[in-house]
Order: sequence, then structure tokens, then C-alpha cells
Amino acid sequence: MAVQDIMPTWVGATAKQIARGVRRGDVTATQVVADHLDHIARADADLAAFRTVRGGEAITEAEKVDEQEDLANLPLAGVPVAVKENTPVAGLPTWNGSAAVRTGVAEADHEVVRRLRGAGAVILGVTRMPELGLWGLTDDETAVTRNPWDTGRTPGGSSGGAAAAVAAGLVPIAHGNDGLGSIRIPAACCGLVGLKPGRGVVPCQLGADDWFGLTEHGMLATTVADAAVGFSVLAGRRPEKLVPPQRLRVGVSLRSPVRGVRIDQPNRDAVAAAGRLLAAAGHDTVPADPVYPTRLGLQGIATWFAAAAADARAAGLDRRSLQPRSRRHVALGEWAQRRGYVREADRAAWRDRSIGFFTDHSVDLLLTPALAGPPPQAEQWSGRSWRANMVANIRYAPYAAPWNIAGLPALVVPVGRRPDGLPVAVQLVGPPGSELLLLGVAGQFELQAPWTRHAPGYPRIPAAV
Repeated sequence: MAVQDIMPTWVGATAKQIARGVRRGDVTATQVVADHLDHIARADADLAAFRTVRGGEAITEAEKVDEQEDLANLPLAGVPVAVKENTPVAGLPTWNGSAAVRTGVAEADHEVVRRLRGAGAVILGVTRMPELGLWGLTDDETAVTRNPWDTGRTPGGSSGGAAAAVAAGLVPIAHGNDGLGSIRIPAACCGLVGLKPGRGVVPCQLGADDWFGLTEHGMLATTVADAAVGFSVLAGRRPEKLVPPQRLRVGVSLRSPVRGVRIDQPNRDAVAAAGRLLAAAGHDTVPADPVYPTRLGLQGIATWFAAAAADARAAGLDRRSLQPRSRRHVALGEWAQRRGYVREADRAAWRDRSIGFFTDHSVDLLLTPALAGPPPQAEQWSGRSWRANMVANIRYAPYAAPWNIAGLPALVVPVGRRPDGLPVAVQLVGPPGSELLLLGVAGQFELQAPWTRHAPGYPRIPAAV
């Protein structure tokens, strides 16, 4: 559905534009939130990005923002934000991807939600994800979440609803989390900037044990500046102005972390285009392939299984209530743990090897594809077999998971379009503490080759800004 705004609106504005407008008194937070709620009411029926929309509650919270006297100190003053549905928001159930795994109404906000509100953001609602956050495909028995660029395609997962919401302008930025690529995969599918911070930079506190420490909270945004301010808020830091990095040496690799998975030509071309952008910005690129040991793939998959089993046990779930794909996943996780296939020593060894990669190759960052192929079709994957889901996930999105196991910061940034018109992106990976460096390089990409911020047919240029 083409969505056209015929009245002046702040829908389509960036988070930074909205916050500046609210702080200057150009617009009220209440008006901004009302504009976005109207847009959600018109557009989300076709996308199913949101599980729950907080209409009246969001307006009330926006009014409270307008009453504050210290707006100058709120980096997200009046900015509408969505939260992924596995992260507690006071007053709402925590869905976790389906009715079978939904928990009761949260009495308090998760720490990252508290930080967003403390920065002046208004929570419009919670966005959909696959059951237990296990898949790069977002749907359940009630709805299939769709990619605004092509509603026949998935927006990815597990932060699929968040990515669809941002790409369609339903919110300017959205919260997500990333256990094996769950921010970066949807960002790549939907033409967004998606940053997974390094381990321990943002408090996680999800499920049984944050997927053995693999999961991080982050933001999805249409601009690097919005991604940067969102990261700063989640990390509990004052926003910093991004400084274009001086000459860097960037390793470039097309090697797939999963043996037998081949990268298609549009994603190869995206890496080549990113290499040219790096060169134009004054950086050097050199071939540098990480050595992905066979055991890493097995370790990653076993950890994926075991994380599902640990979360199911912690929540007291009856495995029989789960979707068939999740039920099999949990059973395999229990088996993997019994057999001793999930070991912290293996994860620590890969982290050490990954950190050593940058010194061994004398590189500052690593450039890889974001995806191996196009987003799969949007359909009821929750009703299909475990094997069908596994094959679809691994074939199109193998590049993100190693960096969760290593605990390193990684970022996805758009670099153009595929021949079919869908966005195409690349991934940048850095050593511990390099989040701002990654954002700085992404900002250089954006300056040289600006991307279309929203999917065609959705608001791009706000009439009131």
C-alpha cells in the first residue's frame, strides 16, 4: 500500500530532527506522537510490525514530556520509539514472539526502556518477533510481518517488526536486540543502519542468561546520526559528535562462516561498492579472511539450540505448546547440553582469535557482506518444518553470528539496491570498544552515497520540517 501524507506531519522526520523541534518549541511531543499513531493506524495493517500499540498511554506520556522544564537535556525529547516485544515495558505483557511464550504484565520497565524514557522518548508500542527470538523470519499464527520494500518478503528477524516499523516511517528509530544477528539481519533486509554493541556495553538481562552472553540491545535507524544517539542513550552515555575517522586499514572478506553457503552477486557487488567508498574516504583496503573453524559453526548452532532450551526452562514452558520449529529447536538444545557441545571455553577461544585477527592482519576493521542472498518470502514460517526454517536462515544470513560469539561490535549499513529493488548492505566489524569508529565510517558512507531512508511509497520528506 502506498502511504501518502496530505497534511503537514512529522512522520518521516529523523529522531534528531524531532528532538530538536521539540526542544526549540517548533512542535510538541504530543503532536509528534499523534502524527505517528495516525500513520501506524493507516499503514501497519499491511505490515504487522507492531504487536501492541499504546495509543492513549503514549499520548499521556508525550504530554508529560511537554510539561518538562529540562528539554534541553533530553537527547530524544518527544521522539516516538518502539520496543521489541521480548523486552519488558511496564503495563504490557512481554510476548516473546507468540501467545505460548507470553509472560504477564510487566510491573517495571527493562533498564534499556528506562533509559529511553529518561532521554525523553515516548514508547508507542512493542514490535513483533519470531517465537523466542530464534529465527530470521518474523511471523506467528496471528500474523506475518512484512518488509515495506516488498511485502512479499520478510523484514528478517528476530527484530523484524522493529525493522519494518522504521523502514515504513511508523517510528523514526526502534529498539532491537541481537543474539546471532537479530538487529543486523533485519537492518540489511530493510535498508537501515543497525548496530550491535560489543559485549557488556549495554545491560542485557534477557531470558535465562542473555543466550550465554551472546545477546546485546541496540537500535535500528534510517541515519547514522540517529543510530549514534540511540546507541549513546542505551549505553548510558552523553551523545557525542561523530568524528570522521582518519586513514584506516580495513580488511575485506567474502568468505562465508558456514561451509557450503554461497554469496550471490548483488551482495558481492555491495562489498565491492563499500570498498570503493572506503577508498574515496581515504582508507586502505586489503584482503583479510577470518579463519572460521569448522567447530565455530557447530558451536554456534549448538549454542543457538541450547539458548532456546535454557529460555524455555527458565520460563517453565511446556515444550508441547511451542511452534513445531521451536519445539524441535528446544529438544536439540537439551540434547546438545547433555552431550557437552556448549562450552564457554570454545566461545572464549573464538573471542581471542577474533580479537587477534585485527593485530595479526594489521587492520582496524573488517568488511564483510551483511547477507548471502535476498530476504526469504514472507509467509507462515511458524507452521513449516524445523528443517525448512533452518535451511532458509542459514542460506541467506550466515555472516552475523560469529561476532555475537566473539562479543565484538558489528554494524550493518546500506550501500545500494539489488536488481530487484530491495536494499543491499554490508557489515563492518571492529575490536572491543570500536562502536563509535564503526559509526564514523558508516557516516562517511552515508555522506558519499546517501541511501533512500524509507521504503518507496512511505513518507520520506516530512512536510513540517
